[in-house]
Amino acid sequence: MATALRPLQTGVFAALNAVPALAGRVYARVPEPAVYPFVSLGSISETPDDSHDAQGLTALVTVHVWSKAASKGEAYDLFAAVDAALDRVPFSVAGFRDVYVKHAQHQVVEDPEPTVTHISAQYRVTMTKE
Repeated sequence: MATALRPLQTGVFAALNAVPALAGRVYARVPEPAVYPFVSLGSISETPDDSHDAQGLTALVTVHVWSKAASKGEAYDLFAAVDAALDRVPFSVAGFRDVYVKHAQHQVVEDPEPTVTHISAQYRVTMTKE
């Protein structure tokens, strides 16, 4: 099976950091202490999705939005920027072709710290090994 873990994370990170509202606020590994608001890359799962003549993958990429603003609006706006950067946007993943990204689902997660708004979103990525 082909794997896209590293190039997919690299592509998502680059796409999010290319958006002015998100630039410098996106982390693959969140520093301590983190300055709010920020976006963090979460888990990636891959499932083989081969055709007769090519190796393919379907991946689920999780992206988290975090805010400590007085209202949830800041987190909602950051999530909208994440979604605009990824959902159905032309995307490149090194070593793969026919890459297609589609928003799968998102939810506002109740955080143990009441001052934190946390949104978890998943994006389904289909691609074929070059």
